[in-house]
Amino acid sequence: MWLIRGMVAAPKTIPAREPSAVKQFSVFTANRLGRLHDLVSLLASHNVHVLAVTILDTTDSAIIRIVTDDPEQARELLRKNEFAFTESDLLVVELASATDLSGIMAALLEAEININYMYSFIPHPQGKSLLALSMEDYEMAEKVLARHQFRVLRQADVSR
Repeated sequence: MWLIRGMVAAPKTIPAREPSAVKQFSVFTANRLGRLHDLVSLLASHNVHVLAVTILDTTDSAIIRIVTDDPEQARELLRKNEFAFTESDLLVVELASATDLSGIMAALLEAEININYMYSFIPHPQGKSLLALSMEDYEMAEKVLARHQFRVLRQADVSR
């Protein structure tokens, strides 16, 4: 508390920042030999590690979806090196055992929440399996999974 001209004033409370969601980059590129190597090498050369990756390809083009341990640096590198990309939030859930996948699917089905797509992370250094989910309703999915005792991770949980 502070004294202001003989009066006691309560300190101002600053609302806590909600930890940021895990960031996914969807990189759009020609479907040609070496493009994935170019992207991964660029990031690695700047000490940015790819934690999860999935690729959707067509005859002419590909979408490379990645999660990195340093999204700010990844964003800057993608822009600087003229990679076309978008950025979105992902719901990342920790799986303690193989049976958790069924439980996660059941919880989301019960809440009638649609999954756009999902993919797994490259093994986490702490040995946990992680599942990345692109959701129709991210906030509701997070609440449902927390209510069912699943741990939803934030960017800080997967970054260095």
